[in-house]
Amino acid sequence: MSTTTPPEITAEPVTPQAVAAPNRGRARGRGERGLLASLASHGILIVACLIALFPIAWLVFLSLGPDKDDYLHPGGIWAKMTFTNYSFVLQHTGFFDWMKSSLIVSLGTTVVGVMVAASTGYAVSRMRFPGYKKLMWVLLVTQMFPIAVLIVPMYQILSDLQLVDTYLGLILVYCSTAVPYSAWLLKGYFDTIPFEIDEAGRVDGLSPIGTFVRLILPLAKPGLAVAAFYNFITAFGEVAFASTFMLDDTKYTFAVGLQSFVSEHDAQRNLMAATAVLVAIPVAAFFYLVQKNLVAGLTAGGTKG
Repeated sequence: MSTTTPPEITAEPVTPQAVAAPNRGRARGRGERGLLASLASHGILIVACLIALFPIAWLVFLSLGPDKDDYLHPGGIWAKMTFTNYSFVLQHTGFFDWMKSSLIVSLGTTVVGVMVAASTGYAVSRMRFPGYKKLMWVLLVTQMFPIAVLIVPMYQILSDLQLVDTYLGLILVYCSTAVPYSAWLLKGYFDTIPFEIDEAGRVDGLSPIGTFVRLILPLAKPGLAVAAFYNFITAFGEVAFASTFMLDDTKYTFAVGLQSFVSEHDAQRNLMAATAVLVAIPVAAFFYLVQKNLVAGLTAGGTKG
């Protein structure tokens, strides 16, 4: 019986040049960017940030000018900067009445609008009742009508219900414009939540409402945050409905109160600028509360329709 021996393997010495050679030709990974691409992207982001921040900085700068015509000669503001505009707005205007009205209407619109939109979006996402597709299209069609067309019939409806010059009436008006978009947004987000979670809730003995409240809503926080932010901004900055349906000057919102600084022959732009800066504080605070969920809600809601 003969045996064969394997051929003898000789190892060649490894030189530093042989080790460094593969590294010279290493291809760039898919997620890697070159130096020029990184510099260009960072430059574009910096320019975009400056463009976004410039109007805010300019508004704050103009609010520090004591005269109403300082906006015509902004260079002179540097030598006479003062906070007298802010003290005047806080002490001699209806600023706090405007704030109270704006917060009542905005938060009321947010709570009522998100509740209605969430229940509507969940029902269309999970239930296949007759006409569920037409319902969503009807909600979408309501966004086609401009505000000028809606003011007269809405005023007639609120007048018949005795809701003119009431916070509830204005909240319902804002919900009629904010709920359709919010329902579409939340319907898309609910579509991304697995249906097996609803089945698990029913197995555990939960009712459909219990499943919705205890299981689905906690998972839909990003989508709810986006809907809440949209409802809040819609009610907080709207002018046409608020100036038409609110007759008492103590119930004016911020957007309507700003108009009091403009008359037929005069415009106190320094006071308007100071008020606008103060108005931005509640919106910035609300944005800070929901900003953690905004990005996730905006992106996830569009993955399934």
